[in-house]
Amino acid sequence: MALLIRIHPVDPQERLIRQVVEQLEKGAIIIYPTDTIYALGCSIFQPKAVERIARIKQVDVTKARFSIVCNDLSDLSIYARQMDTPAFRLLKQHLPGPYTFILNASKQVPKILQNKKSTIGLRIPDNKIAMAIVERLGHPLLSTTLPGEMVEDYTDPELMYENFEKLVDIVVDGGIGGMEVSTMVDLTHDEPELIRQGKGEWLV
Repeated sequence: MALLIRIHPVDPQERLIRQVVEQLEKGAIIIYPTDTIYALGCSIFQPKAVERIARIKQVDVTKARFSIVCNDLSDLSIYARQMDTPAFRLLKQHLPGPYTFILNASKQVPKILQNKKSTIGLRIPDNKIAMAIVERLGHPLLSTTLPGEMVEDYTDPELMYENFEKLVDIVVDGGIGGMEVSTMVDLTHDEPELIRQGKGEWLV
């Protein structure tokens, strides 16, 4: 049975953040708020938890397209291979924010999270709870959308708790969530390529 933990969206309680992180370090799966929709997540260094999330999503873990949430740009640069100056400038301009940037994965990204192209989606959401969890954890969180098409079901944490209490370990209630996904941009080629238009404006 999952825990429902209510955390203040503006001033996250350190005690509750610590409680979530202690469980993540033991391999827990959480549902947590971002600056777009609520996400499924776990520590990127807990392969069994990653496999559990793949089962919840009903996807093959080797083909899943998971993203990771980093603490800041210097943290992000650890998990992405050498970026050129224009790419870094774009990241600095748009992050933190409702964007997922596809970049070439560095060797620091666990193999289980790398696809055949060795790319990874990287996020720095503008959300105090997500950032407090990642900062306390000391390394990125896996981030992926919840299964299903009904995005409106994923705005109310109590409803998510009802739907997923037997599948996840913690539902973090940070208030009503958004209904738009992140804007996804591929930076692995010479020019940025818009893959998915979401909440973030893309005018480049």
